[in-house]
Amino acid sequence: MARKMPEIIDVNAQRLEELLVRAVSNTLREDDTQLLRQIFDSYMYLFELVGDKNTTIARLRKLFFGASTEKASKLFREARQPDVSRSSGDDNAPSEPAHSEPGSEPAMGAAGHGKAPRGHGRYGARDYSGACHVDVPHPELSAGDGCPECVQGTLYDQPPSTFVRFTGQAPLQATVYRRQRLRCNLCGKVFTAPAPKEMDRPKYDQTACSMIGLLKYGNGMPFNRQQQLQRNCAIPLAASTQWEIVAAGATAMTPVYEEHIRQAAQGEVVHNDDTTVKILELMGKRAEDSPPPDDPHDPNRTGLFTSGVVANRAGRRIALFFSGRQHAGENLSDVLQHRAAELDAPIQMCDGLSRNLPRELATILANCLSHGRRKFVDLVDRFTDQCRYVIAALQVVYHNDQVARDTGMSADERLAYHQAHSQSTMDDLKTWLQRQLEEKLVEPNSALGDGVPVVPRHPAIGMLRYVRNVQLQLIQIIQRVDVV
Repeated sequence: MARKMPEIIDVNAQRLEELLVRAVSNTLREDDTQLLRQIFDSYMYLFELVGDKNTTIARLRKLFFGASTEKASKLFREARQPDVSRSSGDDNAPSEPAHSEPGSEPAMGAAGHGKAPRGHGRYGARDYSGACHVDVPHPELSAGDGCPECVQGTLYDQPPSTFVRFTGQAPLQATVYRRQRLRCNLCGKVFTAPAPKEMDRPKYDQTACSMIGLLKYGNGMPFNRQQQLQRNCAIPLAASTQWEIVAAGATAMTPVYEEHIRQAAQGEVVHNDDTTVKILELMGKRAEDSPPPDDPHDPNRTGLFTSGVVANRAGRRIALFFSGRQHAGENLSDVLQHRAAELDAPIQMCDGLSRNLPRELATILANCLSHGRRKFVDLVDRFTDQCRYVIAALQVVYHNDQVARDTGMSADERLAYHQAHSQSTMDDLKTWLQRQLEEKLVEPNSALGDGVPVVPRHPAIGMLRYVRNVQLQLIQIIQRVDVV
């Protein structure tokens, strides 16, 4: 029989520490027994839930963290008021900022902006630029002929009637040349048909290398999966051979890659971030005998990262990826070494991690506001009123930014629009955030700290981590409100 879901309780770090002290000194109170029972019930319920084959990761996440959404309309279903003004109440239960409508965050491309949702409707014939186009002339008539129906009119060209037909084929096609051979039965001389001109080309065409690279690195299809697909289509190509083809092609593309780096360095806005990666030759025993090739100053460094650097220049985006032991800031620094000296410092968009900042090179730092907002989304079920205040304030900014984009404002016009319509909201938000820190409303002993629930594993550590996260995200939001 399934165990009944236990009651979710709120326990702060101080109470847990006192409980541990009493447990060590064997002076447990009567209510301590009930608290321990609730904690043990939570553990048993969690273990049974994980052991159930029908339990999904989505169900566990929803159980512990609520619905996975960042829209204010889903986070605060009960807050659907037409207009909410500020009140002078306690900061622990703040009201939403003015100019906002709680629970109705503007959606990108929503119907209110007069745009149809994306991903609907058919593709037109003009969208098939990569298809084989066949012109089918009329077998009997042409432009300028007389009309066979009324006899008096003249025929003129009209847009053609189009029909698109699809066929299936393997990603990589192959041609087998079978050259005829003749042998004399008397002298044994063998005569072979001359090779066609196509056979003078390399065995693996440049287009084959491009297709393998696009499938692997552009669409995430591993070499082994491509091997299986080609084999099923009766045109086999081994995974090891695919790697050799791509490795040879990458060398030929080195000048293009270097030019992309140079062009990205001239961008007006650059984005950078990190994610983890596994590189076998830099892991385990393979890396013990040789220091990291990309970081000779710190041979003890063991972390492996893929850094993404996206640069905006003249309305185009250039995406670069670097994999190795360097962080995003170090890789961005290498890119900006190619920047022209007469250009101003670029605007750098990233999260608040210090390792995203380039060394020795100055950028105009603009931390990502969405990262800070997402931290409050994660804690909305724990600090509902405080998170509601922050999210509603940022909702005003997002709405104004959507208006600026929909009306096609330039960068300067967009900035002026935000200064006129978003600045007051952001100033109020900064004042409120600073007050939370100055009055220590996010300290463990405050009402906000007491409202943090226990994490099932290591509850005391989880409590302190959540309180510290709230402090850090408040600081980061304060640092970012001046960007607008």
